[in-house]
Amino acid sequence: MIEVSGVSKVFGDVVAVSDVTFRVGPGITALLGPNGAGKSTLFRVMCGLTRPTRGSVKVLGGDARSDRHIRGRIGLAPQQDGLFEGLSALEFTKFAAQTEGVGVAEDAARAKLDLVGLNADDPKPVSAFSKGMRQRVKLAAALVHEPDVLILDEPMNGLDPVQRRKMIELFHDLGDQGRCVLVSSHVLDEVARLGSRILVIAQGRLAAAGDYRTLREMMDHRPRRIQVGVSEPRRFAAALVESGIAVGVGVDDSAVVVDTFAADDLGRELAPLAKRMGLRLSSVEPLDEDLESVFRYLIEGR
Repeated sequence: MIEVSGVSKVFGDVVAVSDVTFRVGPGITALLGPNGAGKSTLFRVMCGLTRPTRGSVKVLGGDARSDRHIRGRIGLAPQQDGLFEGLSALEFTKFAAQTEGVGVAEDAARAKLDLVGLNADDPKPVSAFSKGMRQRVKLAAALVHEPDVLILDEPMNGLDPVQRRKMIELFHDLGDQGRCVLVSSHVLDEVARLGSRILVIAQGRLAAAGDYRTLREMMDHRPRRIQVGVSEPRRFAAALVESGIAVGVGVDDSAVVVDTFAADDLGRELAPLAKRMGLRLSSVEPLDEDLESVFRYLIEGR
């Protein structure tokens, strides 16, 4: 449904996207990349909002930049808000429906606001909405004309855990309907829950492609790094090393950074060990589950 062939985009001396090629079909695909990786630029090229410097993009077999019909089959929720601050959620989504030529624009707007869990009768302007609510308004507007291709740039930023779970369920439903749902995210845990194919973009290039497990398995020869907040970190660190679960530890005044090849065993052992030692656990946080760690591995080999 999307074919990107040798696409590069250059702004003056800055190469935002460099020789990227991939194909995307129905279902969910995640595009991952840190800030400045080029994913938003790539989205703009796909939607026809900017012309590639080199290469070509086909969406649904056509060029969204030159074919208005193709543009009308794409729904875009950009990372930037781009909302008309004085309008209510219903007014904004209805306006989006009207610009797409939807017949009964208000009915369509109400249906999509309900789909994303917003009250269409809320009179407040979107300027008074939280970040998560604004994200859902953008998603409703992107869906209001029933597009075949959805391009969603960091759509889960600002959502609370319940909203995030509901959005992931919605993306699955849309993918199951045969739509192409392309979602950018910088959080590997979100992508694992999407269960999607992943395209990793770093420094404007396609660094890797595969599912979440494939990318994580590429790092399995390295220990996992986990930070444990505990009341007596030096004593706790010594006990972890003695247990054989940790292959390395680092200590500061309030936490232990543990390197381990047995993260699941470590997770099961932390609380019982702290209890036996009379210590208080305050936090457990993985330090290498984020996208930056994957990039360091893929791009820098470390």
